[in-house]
Amino acid sequence: MTLMTSWVPSANSAETPFPLNNLPYGVFSVGHAPARCGVAIGDMILDLTEAETKGLVSLPETAFDAPSWNKLMAMGPDVWADLRAQLTALLSEGGDTSAPLIAQADAQMHLPFQVAEYTDFYAGKHHAMNVGTMFRGPENALPPNWLHIPIGYNGRASSVVVSGTDVVRPNGQTKAPDADMPSFGPSKRLDIELEMGAIVGTGSELGQPISVAQADEMIFGYVLLNDWSARDIQAWEYQPLGPFQAKAFATSISPWIVTPAALEPFRTSTPEREKDLLPYLQEPSPMLFDIALDVTMAPEGKPATTIAQTNYNRMYYSAAQQLAHHASSGCAMSTGDLLGSGTISGPEKSERGSLLELTWGGKEPLTLDTGEVRTFIEDGDTLTLKGAAKGDGYQIGFGEVVGTIKPAVTFPK
Repeated sequence: MTLMTSWVPSANSAETPFPLNNLPYGVFSVGHAPARCGVAIGDMILDLTEAETKGLVSLPETAFDAPSWNKLMAMGPDVWADLRAQLTALLSEGGDTSAPLIAQADAQMHLPFQVAEYTDFYAGKHHAMNVGTMFRGPENALPPNWLHIPIGYNGRASSVVVSGTDVVRPNGQTKAPDADMPSFGPSKRLDIELEMGAIVGTGSELGQPISVAQADEMIFGYVLLNDWSARDIQAWEYQPLGPFQAKAFATSISPWIVTPAALEPFRTSTPEREKDLLPYLQEPSPMLFDIALDVTMAPEGKPATTIAQTNYNRMYYSAAQQLAHHASSGCAMSTGDLLGSGTISGPEKSERGSLLELTWGGKEPLTLDTGEVRTFIEDGDTLTLKGAAKGDGYQIGFGEVVGTIKPAVTFPK
């Protein structure tokens, strides 16, 4: 597929992340006006609330009377496809130029959907191998179940925030190897996790499993996701039940939801299996996407350094496989559920999606372009995640996931 042309001039550049081919969904506000739904097109935002009021888009029932995409999400794939067709016609060359547009530069972005529940997976093999090698040695890097099952844990929906939200360094219990007792205080090993997030549109019934193909149809869209992690808190608390407070303080997502329809030309298969998956997890068709990803780090007041570059196609399990496994026990999935892919890393050091890997647990410090040295994140540092699927003269972008670390809050006495 090549670039589709729009009457919005800025949408016709190979450099924009938001051409007509994309049409991602977000929630925005301008000034003191209420937040509302919008679609990114070039450097503009189509105001969907006003467009629906003017009759420029028509749906079976009102979908944009709240600052969230959840109502549209619950309507299902047929309605999603119909809306996309209407938006494409409206914004294509020859479309209605009276459509209400707002400059992105004038808008504040908000969380684009109400997060029902959040589940994070551990489904990138290179990341799992790196972390496992650090703690258990290469011969025991992967747990016995890893090649058979997408491992995950239930996170905190209340801590999911939109890009641009500052992140306060978490307090928690940690224990030094030579200490008799744990101590309480700010995390000293604060980290990122470069991930993609899949958003569930239509849910499933309690007690009813779903196939991988059904799961793929249930996914409304994808966002970039940074699952901030306190590695020292995690090391003390995670045995035997897994992450808790180390992952509960913040998860940042991009402001724009990119649809599977926009990503369709970039579908690709998961890697060849080292062990055959059980039938309920096998993919009937390609379920991953070719999406280039990168991470930058900027000390306070300093320019950013690119510290990692990788691709979503490095994942061992797709979002559809993760969703199918999530429902396999009969667990009900809901509109607005968010599934984190797990850290995305590749085979090269430059492709490692966390500082834990990049600095090998702090043993190999990272020198930034500005001369600063980092093992983990310091107060004032800004981390930025970016991603785009690259087509013929166009790209399908997600916007950015930006977060700046603020000092820990003094714990009340």
